[in-house]
Amino acid sequence: MATIEKTQDETSVLEAIGINHEIVLYNDDVNTFDHVIDTLIRVCNHTSEQAEQCAILVHYKGKCTVKTGSFDELKPQCTQLLEAGLSAEIV
Repeated sequence: MATIEKTQDETSVLEAIGINHEIVLYNDDVNTFDHVIDTLIRVCNHTSEQAEQCAILVHYKGKCTVKTGSFDELKPQCTQLLEAGLSAEIV
């Protein structure tokens, strides 16, 4: 099996772009599909189709990346998801 190694230059480019973080949404037994979908549309600017697909993935897979970007960009969005009662974190 071949291994893929990132060079220092490639890592530096990714860090310079700033798209090296993501918001991961986790499944719970509390929130309805409608609430999750509405919240993703409002907070993450998802289309209704994107939000519905994420909600389905979260339900069946246990988690789903709902947004990528810089930490500073994602922090307020993740906070809003948490305030809406969803389970999410920035990784």
